[in-house]
Amino acid sequence: QVLLVESGGGLVQAGGSLRLSCEASGLTYSTFTMGWFRLAAGKEWEFVTTIDWRSGIADYADSVKGRFTVSRDVDENAVYLQMDALKPEDTAEYYCAAGTPKIPRLVEGYQYWGQGTQVTVSS
Repeated sequence: QVLLVESGGGLVQAGGSLRLSCEASGLTYSTFTMGWFRLAAGKEWEFVTTIDWRSGIADYADSVKGRFTVSRDVDENAVYLQMDALKPEDTAEYYCAAGTPKIPRLVEGYQYWGQGTQVTVSS
């Protein structure tokens, strides 16, 4: 059974930082992709970032490039999202996902999801 558990969300002022964590268990693939997506109230799913578990190569949405950094800890089976220079428009529920997507930027390609963690950025 695959389980993803996010943590680290909260309330922060604009310009501040937060670090999200996603602890994974039960993944048996030799290679897979971890992704972070977000869902804001009244909006559609938005791609944030992905990281290839084997290579560590990351991809970022233009809206977060230069402000967010994704990393992984292979020993801890965890993925982290360091979010700096946060903006009110970053407010959303953030979800960690894992799987073998053909197109990593698309939500539909991921088989496993965490429960989400709320990030609220005040102006």
